[in-house]
Amino acid sequence: MKLREVEKLLEAQTLAGTQRLDDLVIETAGAADLMSDVLAFSHPGTLLLTGLATVQSISTADIADIKAIIYVRGKHPDIEVVTKAEERGIPLLCTSLGMFECCGRLYRAGIRDDGHAAR
Repeated sequence: MKLREVEKLLEAQTLAGTQRLDDLVIETAGAADLMSDVLAFSHPGTLLLTGLATVQSISTADIADIKAIIYVRGKHPDIEVVTKAEERGIPLLCTSLGMFECCGRLYRAGIRDDGHAAR
């Protein structure tokens, strides 16, 4: 599924990386507010859903090779976060939907768990 389709599905607004909406293909996603969990359990190419709209989410995404970030629950990052995402080529989106709703919609649309969740 293209990131643009994810944007529509989750009723999201794109804040950074607009030029990548049509070329990024999303196959897996993970959801976490703890960036230590993202580092420990995600794998490269995952879409990250989080409520942590801080510069730490960008740094973590860069290290973990996350494809894009969607901030849930109406969270909006400040300009420093958006600028850092643009510099690192990480698309940022935000939605007013909750994390559970986003995960459900993505799952119904065929997006799967990144396969590295703690068991």
